Amino acid sequence: MSIRIAFQGDLGAYGHEAVLKARPDATPVPCHAFEDVIAAVRARDADMAMLPVENTTYGRVADIHRLLPQSGLHIVDEAFVRVRIALMAMPGQTLDDISLVRAHPVLIPQARAYLDAHGIHAEAAPDSAGAAAAIAQAEERGVGALASSVAADIYGLNVLAQDIEDQGHNTTRFLLMAPDMDLTRRGETMITTFVFEVRNIPAALYKAMGGFATNGVNMTKLESYMVGGAFTATQFYADVEGHPDDPGVARALEELDYFTNRLDVLGVYPAAAGRD
Repeated sequence: MSIRIAFQGDLGAYGHEAVLKARPDATPVPCHAFEDVIAAVRARDADMAMLPVENTTYGRVADIHRLLPQSGLHIVDEAFVRVRIALMAMPGQTLDDISLVRAHPVLIPQARAYLDAHGIHAEAAPDSAGAAAAIAQAEERGVGALASSVAADIYGLNVLAQDIEDQGHNTTRFLLMAPDMDLTRRGETMITTFVFEVRNIPAALYKAMGGFATNGVNMTKLESYMVGGAFTATQFYADVEGHPDDPGVARALEELDYFTNRLDVLGVYPAAAGRD
């Protein structure tokens, strides 16, 4: 029996594409919202969760950093999905027939130059793959969807234009999460992800970060966000290269712990090729 991986969106969403990339033999489990993805794993309706964490064009995915520490799940892998936008419509339609496209509001601006050049208007939809599914179900003509070509294959639509995104580097990083932490070394370069809340003392963050520099640990990501509505309770999300058992990482985390009210390791996993 294949593992079941939950993701946000309909079949054909970019989260589905991330599932196919990370675990080609897995059974995808579509969910309405990010909270539903986590709930599906907790309820054992899915074995793992695939969640987007950041995009090279739009930065951090809203709410994900807030959800991860309370999810009860741990990062076991990462996947980088190049956001290739396809314009799709019912079979028999040509590009000249399309005057309107639907897609998630985040996706529409990423293809703005192409749409403007062809005089095509855009309309927001809750989900890009869902927009493709709705067009296929209603056999709607004169209307297209912007989504992954995976959605066109699933719903029997024709791709009228491919790779129409404005930015050729547009990539989303997804995290594959499971109920149990996996601390085994499964790659040449390992990534350790953790969240922490610094103590409310002068220069706490500066002192906390010093341990990584003095121990030669490369920090590849550091983001801050407020928790609990308090301006003095800033939480940080960080990625570092290395494993917690590496002497340098162990010393840096020990020093960090001294300056924090809270320190939680979210996962230890191999660095994916997409990082390059």
